[in-house]
Amino acid sequence: MKSIAPVSGRVRGLRNLATLVCALLFYYGLPLGFEMGHNWAGKLIGLVAFAAGVAGLSWLTWWRVSRYMADPQAASGRVEGVLFALCVAVTFFALYYYLLEQRSPGQFDGLSTRTDALYYTIVTLGTVGYGDVHAVGQAARIATMVQVVFDLVVIGTLIAVVSTSVTRRVESAAAKSGERD
Repeated sequence: MKSIAPVSGRVRGLRNLATLVCALLFYYGLPLGFEMGHNWAGKLIGLVAFAAGVAGLSWLTWWRVSRYMADPQAASGRVEGVLFALCVAVTFFALYYYLLEQRSPGQFDGLSTRTDALYYTIVTLGTVGYGDVHAVGQAARIATMVQVVFDLVVIGTLIAVVSTSVTRRVESAAAKSGERD
């Protein structure tokens, strides 16, 4: 197995920012009900943003998978992988909520734009639940329950990865300390 160079915090932060930007380009640029009528320039810009988001997310996915395959024990790579999956899942949950409300009005109270759907998804992820946007219909409630279960699994996975990493470091430090004595 080949050795990989460690990644600095700055590079990791820039990569995570790139993931967020690509996910937002994908989310807001996705052509839903695409018709080249009036405002064709705006729709073309949206289509280009969508393509850039897909290309960026595809490249970032390839990069993360190849990095993980090179060093599967690296905790930072596993944490970043889980966060990447969470970012992509938030995007898709938000799209689902938006499309559900567009195709079946009345599923949500207070959700009418993509930003509303993204807001609702993030508020649900954070288990805040302000109540300004909430599920009313059965399909919306089921989808929200699925998201909550997904969020709990992701949070549990993050806690497990971080705690395993901390335990390994403590054991490694104790072993090194024992060797010196």
